[in-house]
Amino acid sequence: MKLLPSIRGHADLVKLTDAQRTELAAEIRDFIVSHVAKTGGHLASNLGVVELSIAIETVFDTAQDRLVFDVGHQAYVHKLLTGRQAAFERLRMFEGISGFPKPHESESDSFVAGHASSSISIALGMARARRLTGQRYNVVTLVGDGAATGGMVYEGLNDAGASREPMVVILNDNEMSIDPNVGGMASHLRTLRTTESYFSFKRAFRSATRKMPGGDRIYRFTHKTKELLKRSLLRKSMFEYMGFEYIGPLDGHDMPELIRLLKAARDMEKPVLVHVITQKGRGYKPAEEQPSRFHGVGKFDPASGLALSPKKTTFSDVFGETMVELAKEDPRVCAITAAMPGGTGLMPFKKAFPKRLYDVGIAEEHAVSMAGGLAKQGAKPVVALYSTFLQRSYDQIIQDIGLLQLPVVLAVDRAGLVGEDGPTHHGVFDVGFLRQVPGMTVLAPASHAELRQMLRWAVKQADRPVAIRYPRGSEGKYQGCAFEADPGDLCIHRDGADVTIVTYGTILNNVLAAADQLAEKGISAKVIRLLSPTHYAGLPQQAVGPVFVVEEVASRSGITEELAICLTDHRVRGIDLGSSFVPHGDQASLYKHTGLDAGSITKFVCEVLTP
Repeated sequence: MKLLPSIRGHADLVKLTDAQRTELAAEIRDFIVSHVAKTGGHLASNLGVVELSIAIETVFDTAQDRLVFDVGHQAYVHKLLTGRQAAFERLRMFEGISGFPKPHESESDSFVAGHASSSISIALGMARARRLTGQRYNVVTLVGDGAATGGMVYEGLNDAGASREPMVVILNDNEMSIDPNVGGMASHLRTLRTTESYFSFKRAFRSATRKMPGGDRIYRFTHKTKELLKRSLLRKSMFEYMGFEYIGPLDGHDMPELIRLLKAARDMEKPVLVHVITQKGRGYKPAEEQPSRFHGVGKFDPASGLALSPKKTTFSDVFGETMVELAKEDPRVCAITAAMPGGTGLMPFKKAFPKRLYDVGIAEEHAVSMAGGLAKQGAKPVVALYSTFLQRSYDQIIQDIGLLQLPVVLAVDRAGLVGEDGPTHHGVFDVGFLRQVPGMTVLAPASHAELRQMLRWAVKQADRPVAIRYPRGSEGKYQGCAFEADPGDLCIHRDGADVTIVTYGTILNNVLAAADQLAEKGISAKVIRLLSPTHYAGLPQQAVGPVFVVEEVASRSGITEELAICLTDHRVRGIDLGSSFVPHGDQASLYKHTGLDAGSITKFVCEVLTP
């Protein structure tokens, strides 16, 4: 009889024996592999935390205790253990269950998560709220070692350690974020880790003592003796200097030991950091061998691990290929990324020019400021970040690039709707905050060819900061190239006499389809595309009739209002993603949901034109 269907939370888990929990872990791995193979999602990260998640949910009642995830892409096991097994049939689908913690889904999801490094600060806030309100609950946070490369982790640790508020920080150390970790924190954790041979010996010794008369007492005595010797001979960890009781490193797949020590940490009534070592992708050979590739996957064959659909060339691929070409032409060209050389298409660059790729870890603020220093001294830095992660570096863009008008290139990947990862990852605010920076040029390619040309122009010019925003995935029906050397050029894609539709970026494909539908209804639409949402000087001379501005951004984050001031002789209406956070789901569903699919654009124009 399978155990997983009977598990609905903490009360069910505490009744299980160690052997049953081991059986449950195997069931969960099979469940996750089979379901993610059908829906896509984050695989390797979740397979690595199966035993750890079971231990957490056994020790803590997350319906009342507060479990705060960092990033949250490792929350699938938590969701399975808190009553959402049936919902996995629609994992990451529109109106289905999210791939990240969402408080509206369950009382066991204490906070939203999708970005890195903030969980300790959030957890400390909950611990302090507990004292202020007189409530009783435990506070625990799960932080990956990748997230621990972000500076906010240390701000949180510094305050939490000094606060003396009871809380447990679990550091899940698998030597990975999405790509292998880099930097000083990774080095420090390597010095704290014990080897796999140590864990093997520890498990064998514990198994042997259990079979001996009085074995439990022998094991406890030797364990305490070992800890005393370790602390007398070795230096403290940095966490202890920050005010935390440090426990570890622990084998993150030894559930009995995890449960025992998590209970001890919970009962210490002070800040405790539990250092746990796990294997990303554990239990599924393809993910064990290629954890980066199986971090986030589309649909695949679970037997072989092979993708079900052939890989298409993406904007990220084109960016990476062009960066290699530019670096060959100019030794001053270098690339900066924040723990994502794979996701941003920079792996070919890393292979060709390893000393000119700077992976700074999950530290976007540092990445942008360092780019400013590089540019000031004559280098040509290109900073490749996802739009939603670029938000962290807003202050640095203004202070360390904008003020000196440094020629830093920001490669803004995943601009617009990203699909199944949802509101924490949609890049729908960058146009708004980038165009506020004086002197910043924002470019929006609508095709792979335009991305190549725009990147070449941006790297070779030396007058200003430039941001190039491009979407996740491949190009659409439009595959031309209208960019040469002037970001102020307007592209007239279709002439018309009744209305004007203004847009930029790859949403052009939906606009052109809408123009075809309008023509069938007898409405002649002129389609004008801006190469840059920061340049539109010639637009008043080109516009005819009512003007509709179509933007794949959140309301008030685009240029509709500014164009309305510029086009005083025209009635201007905006069509965008709206003022609410856009949910997760496939792009086609989200375009229809937000009114940015061709049919919705057509309907809106017709309604405005109807007397």
